[in-house]
Amino acid sequence: MTVLWLVLYLALAAVALAVAYVLYLVIATQRIARNAERTVPPTGKFVEIGGNRLHYVEAGEGRPILFLHGLGAQLHQFRQPLFAALGPDYRLIAVDRPGSGYSTRAPGATGWLNEQADVIARFIEALGLEKPLVVGHSLGGAVALALALRHPDLISGLALLSPLTHAYETVPPAFQPLYIRSRMKRMIVAHTVAVPAALKYAPQTLAFIFGPQSVPADYMTEGGGMIGLRPSHFYATCTDFVAMEQDLREIQKRYGEISMPAGLMFGTADQVLDPEMQGCSMRGRIDGLEIEMVEGMGHMPQYAETGRVIAFIRRMADRAFALAPGRALL
Repeated sequence: MTVLWLVLYLALAAVALAVAYVLYLVIATQRIARNAERTVPPTGKFVEIGGNRLHYVEAGEGRPILFLHGLGAQLHQFRQPLFAALGPDYRLIAVDRPGSGYSTRAPGATGWLNEQADVIARFIEALGLEKPLVVGHSLGGAVALALALRHPDLISGLALLSPLTHAYETVPPAFQPLYIRSRMKRMIVAHTVAVPAALKYAPQTLAFIFGPQSVPADYMTEGGGMIGLRPSHFYATCTDFVAMEQDLREIQKRYGEISMPAGLMFGTADQVLDPEMQGCSMRGRIDGLEIEMVEGMGHMPQYAETGRVIAFIRRMADRAFALAPGRALL
């Protein structure tokens, strides 16, 4: 009998320790998230699009250029390095994709690429953007390509930076922690271990994303990196990652249907996406596609080669807007 009581006591103690540890993680997550929101608060406007509350910033005047960020990112990845140089000549709009940054996703939304493209199409209409050039980075490039296929009349061209263009057959090892198919498990992980772990391993994660270039010293603040240290952001990132496998393979079969001006810039040293599979393989897939492979550049061209990216966007804007002239000013 004594042995049974000892076993029971040890079992209860183990449960108590487990519960205490989970509570500690929940509290730590909330503390980190509150600090992130104080450090990098929302700085733009909000618009409701079919149950999605989208956060966006804009600057400048002229023909519109719309920026779509990548997986686990947010609008500051464009605002910080590009807006000051481009702003005087164009109307620049960067949006937090549904669920990311300070945007929220509609109840029941799946995160599929085509679904996100439809939301962005309605966003373009809501803001009255007249056939913008769309700049898509990484996963945002896949959304931009879906947008070009589903709503070609709403945009004038594509400028793709290190875009995701083809589905992987298996989940790359670096992305395994994001491949959480269960919504319930995704939610539990988001509110317990994900945020403290993300904070602990932030230097390694950022080195992987930015490498072989160095991480900007002010990325966590001016670049908005702190925003990612929130459970809602982690949940949205997992949702996006799981969802992309649902329709990317079908989207990639249709690239030949895109007829608007399009350009693609990719770094040969990209550690996040395979430059050959995601970049070089696009040769001949879109009529007139301009491909610029940059030797030694990693996954973040807007930081690694800012001047080159600005020149690329201007070049694509000239091509796109020449074929889609705006209304005459009265």
